[in-house]
Amino acid sequence: MATFGARLEQTLSRPTAKPYRSGQITDTQVHLNERGNVGFGPDDIENPKNWSTGRRWYITVVAILLTTNATFASSSPSANVVGISEEFGITVLTANLVTTLFLLGYCFGPLFWAPLSEYYGRRFVFYISFIIYAAFNFLGAFTPTFAGLLIGRFITGVAASCPLSNAPGVLADLWPPIERGNAMVVFSIMTVAGPASGPVVAGFLELTENWRWTFYVLLWLSVPTLILMFTIPETLPSKVLTNKARRIRAAKIPGYENVQSDVEAANQSLKSIFRIALTRPWRILIDPISLLLAIYLSVVYALIYMLFTIYPIVFQEKRGWNSGVGSLPLIGQLVGALVAGAMVFYESTLARKKMMAGVARTPEDRMPLAMIGGIGFPVTMFWFAWSANYNSIHWAVPTLGGTFLATSTVLLFVACLNYLSDTYLIYAASAVAANTVCRSLFGAISPLFTKAMFDALGVGGAGSLIGGIACLLAPLPFIFFKYGARIRERSKFAPTEELKPTASDGSSNDDVAQTKRDSFDAEAELDEQVGLPMQRIEKGGSRSSDALDQSGDPYLDADGIEKAERLNSTGGR
Repeated sequence: MATFGARLEQTLSRPTAKPYRSGQITDTQVHLNERGNVGFGPDDIENPKNWSTGRRWYITVVAILLTTNATFASSSPSANVVGISEEFGITVLTANLVTTLFLLGYCFGPLFWAPLSEYYGRRFVFYISFIIYAAFNFLGAFTPTFAGLLIGRFITGVAASCPLSNAPGVLADLWPPIERGNAMVVFSIMTVAGPASGPVVAGFLELTENWRWTFYVLLWLSVPTLILMFTIPETLPSKVLTNKARRIRAAKIPGYENVQSDVEAANQSLKSIFRIALTRPWRILIDPISLLLAIYLSVVYALIYMLFTIYPIVFQEKRGWNSGVGSLPLIGQLVGALVAGAMVFYESTLARKKMMAGVARTPEDRMPLAMIGGIGFPVTMFWFAWSANYNSIHWAVPTLGGTFLATSTVLLFVACLNYLSDTYLIYAASAVAANTVCRSLFGAISPLFTKAMFDALGVGGAGSLIGGIACLLAPLPFIFFKYGARIRERSKFAPTEELKPTASDGSSNDDVAQTKRDSFDAEAELDEQVGLPMQRIEKGGSRSSDALDQSGDPYLDADGIEKAERLNSTGGR
């Protein structure tokens, strides 16, 4: 009789695929794709998108919980900088490095974890990164030196960036595009809820205990998350197919003794994956759409982490509240994120109905939410700044302003990242990686100058400076909405209606201009080498669906990789 632990593992951690594991597999259960390699058959029980809804939501919740741990840890110590400065005999400005170093880890982590995830699978990378995260939070809780605290914060930042960069990939593994909206809404809300709730908890802990209790809480939160993490299965389709091919070979079915997955047939190297991951993001960054969105979201991200310094100035220094009560207005940030989430959910529901009706969707369809956020950002920033500038104004007024400020920033954040992904399609991972590094860098340095800026200019003046920058950037969503298609036509990396790569080999039509075609083919083949899915482009530049939903296993094209390797060996792109 199976033990409880074995039954739990079978129920939570593995897709139900007993014939493959028991060796009782027949040739009728082996599905080969058009390249003669193992692929997912119709209704294949090992295809993550075919798992039960309950199992997929369980994995989704665990992935989001990993992300929440990371975002909660990013901002929590910002409420403890006074206690940290007193214990180590340093200035408050220097103590703010505990946030800066963590966010600097966000800059480096995605470039490291994403290639490892594509090579070893998502589950393995989650295991390693979260164990490192928990271990170095332990260092932060018990270190006797400030240098040790900073080392721990930087390494935990690098480790915490893994779920931030890989969790969206898990959602893409599990949910078809038409079903993915709900999961992405929850993910987007929690990426804001974590930073907003961190200082609230830490503020009360410092009031009743001391700053180290913040790190104790981070450790306690990591324990149940760590246990749940070990129950989730591998979701990366290319890795699932590799494991499936190994089991088929082990079954020694006549005619299938040497069957391989596309990844095995390609025989890709980790070095080549890192080469792409470390070089292409910077080439895409200088593309106009990528560069402008990087600037815009960097300002938004900087503001998010500036608020964890601004709120103590407004509610503790100016109004004399203690660190616990003075952090409570940050709950308005969470409420604002929920409002934005509801708006995104409504928009995605309408979009889903249009997709089911066969209506083509272009990247510019993402912009209306960004247009709302673009207008709301400066308006609510001025509202918050000038109502917070005067103690005679009731505290609820700036708190409400901060609530709608959070709504605006979340709308901008979600809409712009979706636009970035829809624009660059097969290059989306590289485009988002470059964007992540830029905005994390801005977020990292923002705590270092926020206090001095608000002391020098006052809450109203400094807030107006931020609002003025937001006014300058507000036209961008409107420009992209009207002229985005034209801008994409001139882009080297953004596929348009002149570029129609198929789901199988990434080649473009013969009548496309040779220069742009060769550039696109080479880049697409290299993207498949990294393990990114090819996606079909419909006329007008809209995305119809993930290629995984259209044919075989597009996660890796062996022929494309071989051509890419020949291209590299002959000194091509």
